Order: sequence, then C-alpha cells, then structure tokens
Amino acid sequence: MKQGFEKYIPFVPLKMERRAWPDRQIVKAPVWCSVDLRDGNQALIDPMNVEEKLEFFHMLVDIGVKEIEVGFPSASETEYEFLRALIEGGHIPDDVTIQVLVQARPHLIERTFQAIDGAKHVIFHFYNSTSTLQRKVVFKTDMAGVTKIAVDAAKLIYELSQPAIEAGMDLRYEYSPESFMGTEMDNAVDICAAVLDALHATAEKKVILNLPTTVENCLPNYFADEIEYFIDKLPGRERAIISLHPHNDRGTGVATAELGLLAGAERIEATLFGNGERTGNVDMVTLALNMYTQGVDPELDFSEINKIRELYERVTKMEVGPRQPYVGELVFTAFSGSHQDAINKGASYMKESDSPYWEIPYLPIDPADVGRQYEPIVRINSQSGKGGASFVMRMNFGYDLPKAMQPEFGKIVQAETERQGTELKPERIFELFKTEYIDATSPYQLIRHAFSERTEKDGHSRVTFSGTIRNGENTVDVSGEGNGPIDAFFNAVHGQKMDRFTFVDYKEHAVSVGSDSQAVAYVQLRDENGKNVFGVGLSHNINLAPLRAILSAVNRAVGEKN
Repeated sequence: MKQGFEKYIPFVPLKMERRAWPDRQIVKAPVWCSVDLRDGNQALIDPMNVEEKLEFFHMLVDIGVKEIEVGFPSASETEYEFLRALIEGGHIPDDVTIQVLVQARPHLIERTFQAIDGAKHVIFHFYNSTSTLQRKVVFKTDMAGVTKIAVDAAKLIYELSQPAIEAGMDLRYEYSPESFMGTEMDNAVDICAAVLDALHATAEKKVILNLPTTVENCLPNYFADEIEYFIDKLPGRERAIISLHPHNDRGTGVATAELGLLAGAERIEATLFGNGERTGNVDMVTLALNMYTQGVDPELDFSEINKIRELYERVTKMEVGPRQPYVGELVFTAFSGSHQDAINKGASYMKESDSPYWEIPYLPIDPADVGRQYEPIVRINSQSGKGGASFVMRMNFGYDLPKAMQPEFGKIVQAETERQGTELKPERIFELFKTEYIDATSPYQLIRHAFSERTEKDGHSRVTFSGTIRNGENTVDVSGEGNGPIDAFFNAVHGQKMDRFTFVDYKEHAVSVGSDSQAVAYVQLRDENGKNVFGVGLSHNINLAPLRAILSAVNRAVGEKN
C-alpha cells in the first residue's frame, strides 16, 4: 500500500462561499421509507421467500413505517409474486404506501404497472445512473444521453399511470439519479428539473427526488454541501420532496444522512440495522434512536427492539453485531470499573433526585425504552470495580449496598474474577454476597430475644433487650438497654466482650414487594484498631434483620482473626 494509494482520485468538493446547514438542528422526524424488502433483500446470500417477506412487512408496519419499498417486480417472478400476494391478500393497511422500483427501461416499466394493479397507495420509483464515472465506463454517453433516458421514462410512466389514477389509485412518482454523489451538481439539478417537468410536478402533487449515496465516496460534510447546493439551485423546489438513500461504504452512512437532513432533506430510505449491498444501507434504527436521545420523536416504535432483532435475524439469516448501536448484546454493558462506578452513581442520583430526565453516564438512552433489561448493563470481570458489583446487586437482586460497604464487597468480587479468569455471572456475585455476609452465622448465633420499652419522664423512650446467644457449644444470656432496639441489642452483645466494636452506621430497606417482603439490614462496625467491618442481616421481621446484621459483622471479624 505504500504507493497503491496514488492510483485513487480524490473527491473534489464543491466551492461553497457560505453554507446554512451547520447552524441547523434536527427537530422533527423525516418521512421514513424502508428498503429492507428490496435493497436489503437483494444483498442476502439467501433472499427471503414470500412467507418471510410477509412476516417482515408486517413487522415494519407495526414499527410505524408508512412507506415500504416492497421489491423490483419486473426483475424476477418471486418479486412479482410477493407484490401480488401483498395486494391480493389484503396485507397493506390503508395508511401504508408501497413503493416499487424499476429501471428507466420501457418494457420493465410496463411490467411494473401490471404488478401494482389493484393497490391503493403506490410510489412508482424509477432510476438511471448519472455519475461521471458511470457515463464514462458503463453507458459511454454524455449527460444529454442519460437525461434523455430519464425524461423518456418519466413521460412513459406519466402516460401509463393515468388510467390507474382515474380508477382511484393514489399513485406518486419518485426519481433517483443513481450515483448522485458522484454526479456534477449542476448536471444533477438539470436532469431532476427535466424529470419534474415531464411528470407535471406541482406544489400540490410533489415528486420525490431521491438522491442516493449509491457508493459513499466523500466526507459527510461534503455531501451536505451537495444537498444544500442542489436544493438552492433546483427550479421549482416546492414541487419536490428531497429524499436520501445513503449507503455506508466509508462507514459514515449515519453521519451522511444526519448532515443531509440538516442540509434540507425531508425523507430517508433506510434498512433495519443497515443491511444492504457491500457495507450496507444507512441504519434506520440508529438514525431514529439518535433523534430520540436528543428529545425528538422519531415516529417509529422500537420499544421491543429484541423481538425486532430476533425476527430480522431469523428471516434474513444475518447477525446483528454485539456492538451494533442500541441493539447489540453488549451496547449497554460496561466492564470497566470507572464506567461501572459512574453508572452506579448515576442510577443512585436518578433515584434520589427523582429527575424527570435521563442522566446516567455512559448510557445515552434508557435501555428500558427499547425493551432492554438492566441485568446486562454492568458485567463483572477482572477490569471491574466496586461500583459494578454494587450495581448488579441492586438492579438484579434488590440489594442497595451502602456506599462505605461497596469497596469491601468489590474487592471480594474482584478476587474471585482473578481466581477464575472469566466474567462472573450475576448469580455467582449474589452467591459470593450471601456466603460472605448473610451466611456469616458462626460462632455467634441469636437463639431467642425479646424487647421491652418504657417512656421516661422527659418523654424519651428506653428499650431493653434480653436474649440468648450461642457461641459454639456454649450459650449465654445477654441484656442491654438503649434508645432503640438496635442500640439496646448492640449494648447487650458489646458487654459480652465478643470483641470490642464501635457502632458506626446502619441502613435498612425492603428487598421484595408485598406481604412477603423481607428487610435487609447493613451494619458498619469499627474494631479497636480502627478497621471497618460490615455485616448483613435478612429477615421478614424488620427488628430482627439488624440484629442479624450486627452478629454477621462480629462473626466476620472473629473469622478473620481465626
């Protein structure tokens, strides 16, 4: 490759003295047209059969796509049969328009009109290639020659469409100067203007001018310049709907589409997950959800994105990559400790602040909005930190660990990941938590207990605890007094010199909902050397859970010394 790059001709951008698109924002959804059943289908190793196409079509309808390119009916009998099955089977809702594609060739145009007979709403989409390279290499003609092809086709389509329109068909026209991106812009303007005239376009009967990035060959900002230039120069701009059909050869199809919308385009032809020839078409899901994260309604429903992906993969035999935006298995997953910590803190902030806005670092969209679960957001391996394990405990199992306790539990989990050398599943993390804290029930166990309460003259209450503690083979009766049940119990066991601890902090919450809910208590103690030790207790009795937590902490401390 040291000299190989020299054989490539660089793209020559337009000379633009001023441009408006950089100062604009996308504030509303474009008209969406799915080309999955045509452009996407022709790129499959094993194209979909009629039944699979029907299933895919109904999924697109459910998503809310109102314009669907259903095929190239003059290209093959399978394509023709599918279109007839759609029409004759009554599969097309009244608010959905089907789109058919055809080359600007008379016999193919005539065959396409036969295929759409009986449809209610149709976009008749025809095209021919206009780029400098195609004219030179493929057609060996000049711009006048390709313009004549387009205009002759437009005149024939207009003529053949009149009987169908008079019979009640809502038929609209669409023209694509294929390889628009590689066409001189003044030539692109001239051929499109001639087609508008041949189709008798008006402001009331607009024609869709679809400007394809047939092979992506320039930076997205250069393409935006082309769109803005084209729109500014097009005579009778009000007669046209400007549509884009971006491909992804440079890996910038999404950026090309977004900048094209800023430049004035109103419509996007795309496929789910970007399927298409070579590197694919622009990804409708990514484009729509990019808008969604900016507070713009994309007017498409991806709230069940996993089901959409499953159907897509089943009928196309394609796989959605694990890092595919918004839908990939790992796109809402953090392994990095710092990322996990920020997500954990963001989730806590959302809960504490009751914020109406989505404000969690590293998650540009709420996974629940697209039907994704919270379980896989944080996954634990040797790169993970204290926040990740705590997030898993809260989101998967309902345990909201105190902030001071998180580093200790994080080290326990990290030691296990390093020992195993693999990712830890949530169930294993909970098992570690249970073994380390909840199951820390020896050597000290609470056999029985009772509380009594009295009110002093000053109005303050005093609680007395009495009970029996087992230590191995021995049992001892203990009692203590305090300003509440926890204080009274701690004073009782503290007096038995199990170890000398200072009570530091306490937290309690429910871990399930309803009459069967349990309370979990977290207790932080400090030993005579200033070391913090934590304990966890679980019980249906909210008074018993913190007692178990204190004994859990003591038992863990004694266990460490032994």
